[in-house]
Amino acid sequence: MAAAALGQPQTWARKLLPVPWLLCGSRRCVSSSFKATDLHLEMTQEPHKKPNPSEPLVFGSIFTDHMLMVEWTREKGWGHPRIKPFQNLTLHPACSGLHYSLQLFEGLKAFKGRDQRVRLFRPWLNMDRMLRSAQRLCLPSFDKVELLECIRRLIEVDKDWVPEDTGTSLYVRPVLIGNEPSLGVGLSTQALLFVILCPVGSYFPGDALTPVSLLADPTFVRAWMGGVGDCKLGGNYGPTVFVQQEAKKRGCQQVLWLYGPDHQLTEVGTMNIFVYWTHEDGVLELVTPPLDGVILPGVLRQSVLDLAQSWDEFRVAQRKVTMKELLRALAEGRVREVFGSGTACQVCPVHKILYQGKQLHIPTMENGPELILRFQKELKAIQYGIRAHEWMLPV
Repeated sequence: MAAAALGQPQTWARKLLPVPWLLCGSRRCVSSSFKATDLHLEMTQEPHKKPNPSEPLVFGSIFTDHMLMVEWTREKGWGHPRIKPFQNLTLHPACSGLHYSLQLFEGLKAFKGRDQRVRLFRPWLNMDRMLRSAQRLCLPSFDKVELLECIRRLIEVDKDWVPEDTGTSLYVRPVLIGNEPSLGVGLSTQALLFVILCPVGSYFPGDALTPVSLLADPTFVRAWMGGVGDCKLGGNYGPTVFVQQEAKKRGCQQVLWLYGPDHQLTEVGTMNIFVYWTHEDGVLELVTPPLDGVILPGVLRQSVLDLAQSWDEFRVAQRKVTMKELLRALAEGRVREVFGSGTACQVCPVHKILYQGKQLHIPTMENGPELILRFQKELKAIQYGIRAHEWMLPV
């Protein structure tokens, strides 16, 4: 099966974006890539007990039997990739990934269909984004096709861990860290890439869609122009925990991140945001903020845009949206639905926003929510193999 998958590298390459070199002083951050054909497999002798299908799967708390590891040094480049029994890491106390946040990660999912086949959802987009993040941190480059094949092989080894119920999936977490054993701030001469797997349950129990309330406070800023908001770096997430707790204190479940003096809508928690409304010009529209360097280019964000454009039933736009525009649209009754999109929840409705001391009611649920439910239905059909689609990579 691996040979069959590797037999179509040209097909995979067409799905992956070219990424220009980013020069980090010299080109010391660039290295040759590891090869999936060199993959070494060490099967566990102590398999873990798989979760009971009748019990809920808590996100990120249960791990499969194996993991992928690849080490890199400036002198030797990438070592051979290894699938090993799941285990703890051994890191130097001065590890640069721990001290200076020279670390990045990705999040993607594999789904088991009714035909019992396991498929990855648009993994090419995750590989593109991961390489961009690595280059932004001057961590070693890699061949995206080779990494994807190594991940596919890892899932193939642990395929029995992929849950079968609708709404469940296998969450895939690739990580790349600087592993420099020094307290100096600079380029890493050592790095570690590893991938772990988690069976996860449905974000929404049953078929219900539970809307969330948001705190929109311009005091807190997630990302800014010239920063790294468009990369999936651990350093973008840790500082949000404080703001999430602040939102809970004020009776909200998530944070609506605003930016700039005009209070632009940027993201919802760790999700991209969409507004479905009648625009001021009278045209029905689905709009999301543009990828201007502040917004993370989410895989689900792109999927929602692609699906909406394929329907060709309303205008699909990527442009700046401010709180002033949203307030005016709410007052004029032009807002239909507001929702977030992300790997964890797929699409998540919003029904309240706390902004400048006022609780704004968003009529998402009163409107079905027709569009959200349609996206949810379409995505499930694609992800679980009910409908054949080029977005899915068979494992």
